[in-house]
Amino acid sequence: MRRPSRASLKRWLWDAVILLAVFLAIQAWQQRDVPKGPAPATAGILADGQTFDLKTWRTSHPDQPVALHFWAEWCPICSTEEGSVTSVLADWPVMTVAMQSGTAEQVVGHLRKKGLDWPTLVDPAGHIAASYGLKGVPAFVVIDRDGTIRSVSTGYTSELGMRLRLWWAERS
Repeated sequence: MRRPSRASLKRWLWDAVILLAVFLAIQAWQQRDVPKGPAPATAGILADGQTFDLKTWRTSHPDQPVALHFWAEWCPICSTEEGSVTSVLADWPVMTVAMQSGTAEQVVGHLRKKGLDWPTLVDPAGHIAASYGLKGVPAFVVIDRDGTIRSVSTGYTSELGMRLRLWWAERS
């Protein structure tokens, strides 16, 4: 079997660097309006009818980072992440936010149909997502124990990526 030449390895490495740079540039562009510092005051109605306030919810998870997972019923990438979100929810405090996915009843119907037992904040007009500077879904926002936004990922995020972001926020 023939070994790749030094020139072909250099070309492959250069292509990988360009691909990584393009990926990072797209991520930066998607997150250009995400606020730095304290998480925006977030309140609303959960799909089960209870009220939600981020500050109060965070106090029920002292000394832990929390996450907001923004998703939409119509988003195919969000469907791909469902198993990861469910798994992370078993170990970390994650509030899901249904952006532009209809009324609370419609969101509950979607969650039931998919067999998802997620705590879900309903954001029918996308105002909550807009307060975080998010232009699309899925998005995963990690907020540290002090209420500061530590990490925002837009687009597909693996389960490992979600867990590592929460772990890092806990250590920092």
